[in-house]
Amino acid sequence: MKDSCNRTIDYIRISVTDRCNLRCLYCMPEEGIAPLRHEDILTYQEIVRICEAGARLGIRKVKVTGGEPLVRKDIEVLIKELTQIPGIEDVTMTTNGCLLKEKAAELKAAGLSSVNVSLDTLDPQRFARITRRDSFDSVMGGIESAQAAGLKVKINCAVMEDLTKEEVLAFARFSMERKIPVRFIEMMPIGQGKNYKAMENDDLAGILTEAFGALKESREVKGNGPAVYYTWGDETGFIGFISAVSHKFCRTCNRVRLTSDGFLKLCLDSPAGVDIKGPLREGISDDGLFDLMNQTIRNKPESHHFEEDQGETGPNMNQIGG
Repeated sequence: MKDSCNRTIDYIRISVTDRCNLRCLYCMPEEGIAPLRHEDILTYQEIVRICEAGARLGIRKVKVTGGEPLVRKDIEVLIKELTQIPGIEDVTMTTNGCLLKEKAAELKAAGLSSVNVSLDTLDPQRFARITRRDSFDSVMGGIESAQAAGLKVKINCAVMEDLTKEEVLAFARFSMERKIPVRFIEMMPIGQGKNYKAMENDDLAGILTEAFGALKESREVKGNGPAVYYTWGDETGFIGFISAVSHKFCRTCNRVRLTSDGFLKLCLDSPAGVDIKGPLREGISDDGLFDLMNQTIRNKPESHHFEEDQGETGPNMNQIGG
């Protein structure tokens, strides 16, 4: 479908829980937050109904997120149901990887095509400092199991100012050795993320160029998101940049988000959207749900306003399905 800015909206990110087994500095306070009650989050059946309506509207790609999606019981059941919806072409997941070793084969069997693993460093000690948990080995084991199961894997690295030259190069070598794309994601001023700044893309590119030679933009499609990918030398490694703040990609934005408590959110940096859980539980028909989503998505905001002073901290990423 097209929104009012003539953008094709064909991608939905679905948060299945606000709970997480890590406490990353830029995502949640150390003490965590009060989680939603079980009865306040969408059931799998409700999520499937929403995606069925979305598919009728032209949604083709689904990303399952959290919180941490693998902490929700029987997540592979939802994955299988989503892949069987007529019109849905690709179902993927973003995870911190802590439980991926145990789940990778089941997820692949259910129809999941790929996982994005959030990993901000390859240094176990820095990992423990950022996540406030000692789970580095579990994440690395999860990445290996995902590859062994046949899942495509990408790494998401949230870029903070204290990311060192050595760590940037370590990720580049990791990409070359494992044949896994690494995406450097600019820190967004949302929730706890407002307390951190990102290293500039030009600085990251300069480090890579100095070590490996001139970067070449890759035309190979490696996902459903806005990352711009670069390679170098023999093209065995790939680095992507996702720069929502410094290099706005709003004019090509193709997505909406569904929070775990049933709010269809049109933009990370906007309150715009509609509660869907309420109408679902009040008995809305399939056609009524279709109309509600259609009318709402057509009014997707033209752009975010991260560059402006956002005032109060606001919700954390685990609450809005980043």
